[in-house]
Amino acid sequence: MSNNKNFDAMFSGVIGQEYQMLKLICPYATEMSRLVGEAVGEFCRTTNATINVLELGGGTGITTLAILAAAKNINLLSVDNEPVMQAQAKQNLKAWTEAGTLTFCGDDALTALQALPADSIDLLASAYTLHNFEHNYRKQVLTEIYRTLKPGGRFINGDRYALDDTAAHTRNTQQEVAGYFKILTGINRLDLLEHWIIHLFNDESENHIMREAVAISQLADAGFQKIELKLRMDVNALLTAVK
Repeated sequence: MSNNKNFDAMFSGVIGQEYQMLKLICPYATEMSRLVGEAVGEFCRTTNATINVLELGGGTGITTLAILAAAKNINLLSVDNEPVMQAQAKQNLKAWTEAGTLTFCGDDALTALQALPADSIDLLASAYTLHNFEHNYRKQVLTEIYRTLKPGGRFINGDRYALDDTAAHTRNTQQEVAGYFKILTGINRLDLLEHWIIHLFNDESENHIMREAVAISQLADAGFQKIELKLRMDVNALLTAVK
């Protein structure tokens, strides 16, 4: 899925207003979902065998759809413990559940991972989920991701990776907030502005913020190799690692 126009057209058709609103408010988020899908597709094209993929934080299904659209040989389990959002994903992606290529789990990330056997999944893919976790919980999740991946399996995450340069990170965050105000006041959606600002305070809090160097160190401590953080767009980046 390298053509952005085709990608946007498909997502507008399946997810509709949800996708269009996110693209308006946070265009990097929709682009990161696309990049996660591309990375999944690259892995899947190396074999004709079925690829077992676990997605953490499926939400309303934007990244889920990017993963499903990436290849025909995917068997996807999407995990999200927010029932309202997952209900939307189930409705949006009914065609894939009926085809048997997509199933849902309503557990939290750690519980879902702990229920899986070791060496049982080929890919762990996610977007904008891990940065929401408190540091210790995130560390446990990464340990479980490593345990459940098969040898040679891949971790693919598009997310908020805070710059180690705190001054540069603060400037990027200030620009992000200014963008929220410009867009959401322009369409008279102060309710959404309040939501995004409150959420951003949580993202930037000391017990949640996912600094680049710390994130890479946590992955290395869990046992991952070939850790690459690439395609950075301000505070957003794609990170991949191999078991």
